[in-house]
Amino acid sequence: MNKPGILLEVVQVLTDLDLIITKAYISSDGGWFMDVFHVTDQQGKKITDIKTIDYIEKALGPKSQEEVSTWADKRVGVHSVGGHIAIELIGKDRPGLLSEISAVLANLHFNVVAAEVWTHNRRIACVVYVNDDTTSRAVADPTRLSIMEDQLKNILRGCENDEAGRTSFSMGFTHVDRRLHQMLFADRDYEGGIVATEVDCPPSLKPKITVERCEDKGYSVVTVRCKDRAKLMFDIVCTLTDMQYVVFHATISSDGPHASQEYYIRHMDGCVLDTEGEKERVIKCLEAAIRRRVSEGLSLELCAKDRVGLLSEVTRILRENGLAVSRAGVMTIGEQATNVFYVRDASGNPVDTKIIEALRKEIGHTMMLNVKKTPASSREPEARGWAKTSFFFGNLLERFLA
Repeated sequence: MNKPGILLEVVQVLTDLDLIITKAYISSDGGWFMDVFHVTDQQGKKITDIKTIDYIEKALGPKSQEEVSTWADKRVGVHSVGGHIAIELIGKDRPGLLSEISAVLANLHFNVVAAEVWTHNRRIACVVYVNDDTTSRAVADPTRLSIMEDQLKNILRGCENDEAGRTSFSMGFTHVDRRLHQMLFADRDYEGGIVATEVDCPPSLKPKITVERCEDKGYSVVTVRCKDRAKLMFDIVCTLTDMQYVVFHATISSDGPHASQEYYIRHMDGCVLDTEGEKERVIKCLEAAIRRRVSEGLSLELCAKDRVGLLSEVTRILRENGLAVSRAGVMTIGEQATNVFYVRDASGNPVDTKIIEALRKEIGHTMMLNVKKTPASSREPEARGWAKTSFFFGNLLERFLA
């Protein structure tokens, strides 16, 4: 049966399992919908694992709410993550900001258990999960939380007194990736010129988005053609949903390094996109949604035994070596901490190999460092680096099935 937001829920389950959607056919009218997804694993192979197939059937089936534990670890909020507090931060980005944020948390004896950080168009959004560094429980002391909030707000204001910087303790139950999209969208990161370093790709790989009207059926047709990557469909459907549009029909396909996606949409009130201003806004917002997760350059994957202040130490070392973090994922499972950082130099240029060697020498004796270049091919960055170690990804299914 059809219901508002059902398409996003389905796509969310598939992407949380790190499945690659190669083709999809979406159709809904009236009270029912029929969606077909062609999916593979991260290596492009058919899904054959019985546990995975069983999980998908239960997660998407009629009894999903009863049988499958909700993806609590992928959600934002105090109530959804047990002994942790979720902090949301949004503000103007600058080199070393993540290091300053993690240093404040370490100094105030908060341990970072997990975090997801996105940057786009000179703005930064992050959701950070913390607990007390001695009790490993959520901190309930309002005075201590207030001090942390004040210090983080001061950092986000920076030297230019950016009043737009915000810190909040999340009480919602929104999916983390969706929440990051919402935060940057509310921050209007889609406005103004795109930062030069974010568009230094060949014109053939830049997103091409059009919005036209399908007169005979009464839909607006949004067409997206861009460089293919993992989670692309999620990012687009998430943005359309949060902009209060309903997808009635859609066709998704991958053609080599490119993806072609066509959506037949109406506003929730049943109207099509009539004005040029509204069409332009949809195009800008979809472009921003596509770019937020794109990370050119190097990815640094660090694994180490978890300890208080580890994130602060790692980000300080990155800052001291002149590296700026464009995206990051932090995850702790048991005693093992895994951090993934997409980095460039402070000017936004590719990283010099000498800096990487200096990093290896500095941290190689206490943690494992894996350096990967983000290639230009369609899905490789997600498939080989990020997805294995990203925030709550990788071995998440095994943890739930255990």
